[in-house]
Amino acid sequence: MIVDEDKCLHCGGCVGSCPANAIFLNDFVLEFNNRCTRCGRCVKLCPVHALSMEGKK
Repeated sequence: MIVDEDKCLHCGGCVGSCPANAIFLNDFVLEFNNRCTRCGRCVKLCPVHALSMEGKK
């Protein structure tokens, strides 16, 4: 996953929406662990389009 830190509001919406519990907000930095299934739910949910999947536009 790619996070555009300039756009990210650190709202935590993506963290709560992740069905695999693979996203963490640590010191205002989003981190993804290896449980991420690339379902895209967080990308669709982000209100400012700060998230994208690596290899996809």
